[in-house]
Amino acid sequence: MQKGLLYPSLREKLATLENLEIPEDRKKILQPLIDYIQEKKENSEPVLLNFICTHNSRRSQLAQVWSQAISAEFGIETKCYSGGTEQTAFFENAIAALKRAGFSLEAEEGRNPKIKVSFSENKEALTCYSKLYDAPENPSKNFAAVMTCSHADENCPFISGAEARIALDYQDPKEFDDTPLVSKKYDERSNQIASEMIYVFKNIL
Repeated sequence: MQKGLLYPSLREKLATLENLEIPEDRKKILQPLIDYIQEKKENSEPVLLNFICTHNSRRSQLAQVWSQAISAEFGIETKCYSGGTEQTAFFENAIAALKRAGFSLEAEEGRNPKIKVSFSENKEALTCYSKLYDAPENPSKNFAAVMTCSHADENCPFISGAEARIALDYQDPKEFDDTPLVSKKYDERSNQIASEMIYVFKNIL
């Protein structure tokens, strides 16, 4: 990883997450994403990743943010996006998990506020909010559709413009909303996504 690109708090977080073990079955699931990024890099083509789940409120947002930060830290040029089959809002518990991990966030007001997510003094902040996967700001061609929930994968059989479709299902932490376990479970999901993105980008040659 590059030295000093991410905020110090985020670098400390990644150092601990690098040691999380990735089960062999998950490594097999992650391999198509590694292969896609590797091929794009070898051909000097843009790496565009659109993380998609049903509501674009939790898992796809976490995946977009972690992938953008981690790819930058590994010196791999990417543009990471997210979207849903429905538009709702970037959920507060997912936002809180990113804050605890070390990201800097600034939120607007409103039902579906835009959230500025920063991970480095030297990189532009991401603007995150719930949107449809084919929203105008998302890529319309030459991208990988990374399906982060089985519901969206099953109910959205065709993603226009995607040159690759990669199923990368994560368990929804939503079921723990309004329970004493909410912070723990959102952190677990955030940490899993981050550790798997570390594994992906560490394996790009």
